[in-house]
Amino acid sequence: MPKFHEDRHLHVGAIIFPHIDQLDFTGPFEVLSRMPDSSFHVLWKERTPVRDVRGLVLTPDMTFAEAPRLDVLVVPGGYGQEALMDDDAVLSFIRGSAAEAKFVLSVCTGALTCGAAGLLKGVRATTHWASFHLLQYFGAIPVDARVVVDGRFISTAGVSAGIDGAFRVLALLRGERLAQEVQLKIQYAPDPPFNSGTPSTAPPKVLQTVLAGAREITETRLETAKRIAQTLDLKSLSPQRR
Repeated sequence: MPKFHEDRHLHVGAIIFPHIDQLDFTGPFEVLSRMPDSSFHVLWKERTPVRDVRGLVLTPDMTFAEAPRLDVLVVPGGYGQEALMDDDAVLSFIRGSAAEAKFVLSVCTGALTCGAAGLLKGVRATTHWASFHLLQYFGAIPVDARVVVDGRFISTAGVSAGIDGAFRVLALLRGERLAQEVQLKIQYAPDPPFNSGTPSTAPPKVLQTVLAGAREITETRLETAKRIAQTLDLKSLSPQRR
């Protein structure tokens, strides 16, 4: 696996926002904040604290305007993500940062935000299983996998998969040895008590319940995706690759 020079300070920036799913952010933070010779920036439009979808308070330490040139941009998802697809300030920041970054890491439905910013045209990508069918509206090539690497765009499936994606980024930047050391430090060795983490393995009644709970936000995202698709120039494919 290739890596970049280790003798340069790297800047990682993650966007947070109201009603984010905190693990989309804190999972990658746990991994990437341990990268040697790097700084991790927590970004939002203002420095005002935000609450995640369950009420956890998160505080940005830098505004978009204050952010340095980023080597890695992390775009999380969550219920609040839907509003970001119409937020010009967020989309503009994502486009500008992605143009200069070595890697863009989308977590869960953060892929849809990247899609609204025009980053998924012709790019292989994944997202949370309940929103997987929406990737096509942004010109993406949907890939049903936990982590998908396409050039410098790395996307993950839902929530907890952001940890796996962050390890892929860390290995690409600093090498597999360092990534394994961080994995050991945080004792990341998943052994869930149930085999219900994907639609294909979850019991039918469990799947039905979760689908019912997500129906409203999924339908809203579908309408937004369809509307945004009308504004994207999907005939001109210009994927962000390295």
